[in-house]
Amino acid sequence: MSKFDEKIIVVPREIVFNHEKNAFNGFLSKNVPMGEKIFDTLDQYEVKRRGDMEEDPAYKQLISYCLLENENGETLVYERLSGGGEERLHGQSSIGVGGHMNDVLDAQNVNEVLRVNAQRELEEEIGLSSSKTQNMEYLGFINDDTNEVGEVHLGIVFKIRVDTENVEVKETDTLKIKWMHQGRIDNYDDFETWSALILKAFN
Repeated sequence: MSKFDEKIIVVPREIVFNHEKNAFNGFLSKNVPMGEKIFDTLDQYEVKRRGDMEEDPAYKQLISYCLLENENGETLVYERLSGGGEERLHGQSSIGVGGHMNDVLDAQNVNEVLRVNAQRELEEEIGLSSSKTQNMEYLGFINDDTNEVGEVHLGIVFKIRVDTENVEVKETDTLKIKWMHQGRIDNYDDFETWSALILKAFN
């Protein structure tokens, strides 16, 4: 199956941003009122064909975006290589592991849908089994409507504390990883937009 035929979950922009009243750019914490309002719209998600959504700004594709921190307080940084699926992000570094979300038919609520998808991506990309991601913490959202990639995506940001030895790159043709202290990352130019925005928000 082509990646464009994948069925993904999306939320209409006018719903998730309440007709632009809750629109934002950058990182938005779950703890602020607007973050809570946006989260409350996610259970109105729809299932659509990915190829139809990639250039349709009327919908926000939900993307899991997991930050990993090891026992030394270092953050996982990875570079997207040319074998990866999203050509518009090749050569850029990122601190978020994740991807598109699919419907979870037996899920009890939207929170479970988000977490099941995030855990699947962690296992597929860096070999973290669900038993190693139980401490997944939901932080908030990342959004950037200033470019064509960001305009059609909304990131659900999680943070996980892991043991370095449990992390391995499964897709060596698409990712190259290293561990860095966030405070030592002083140049955001090499990072994809979402990661740069999060690094600035947390510094």
